[in-house]
Amino acid sequence: MTGRHAHGLLDTSVVVDLPHLIGTDSLPLESEICSITLAELSVGPLIAKKPAEQSARQAMLQIVESTFTPLPFDETSARIFGRVAAQLRLSGRKTKAKAFDALIASVAIQHELPLFTQNASDFDLIEGLEVIEVSSPSNAGQ
Repeated sequence: MTGRHAHGLLDTSVVVDLPHLIGTDSLPLESEICSITLAELSVGPLIAKKPAEQSARQAMLQIVESTFTPLPFDETSARIFGRVAAQLRLSGRKTKAKAFDALIASVAIQHELPLFTQNASDFDLIEGLEVIEVSSPSNAGQ
């Protein structure tokens, strides 16, 4: 048996880097995304400044849409988000700056899934969330 997690929720940072992570032991055996990640990825092609960048982002969005069925951000997620946002505010962190992260964390908590991210510090101080930091092989040695 490997040390890999059986199941996990991928943060947007990991989804964007999937081409470099597939085939490594960095990912859970079964990966999920949530509707918030899909929303973040949907912005990418719309704000790209260069046609090549727009095309690459659109291709990534289409691959993700055809590969995953996102877990929804629903009423339960919203209630959990309230608790997460309160924790972050009481700790002095501004939730507006990290609103997407707090929303994604809420879905992970709701479904009792570890969250795989390349930005673990974005999820500091969120109680009840297991965070797994993923390093990209493409960043090795940098």
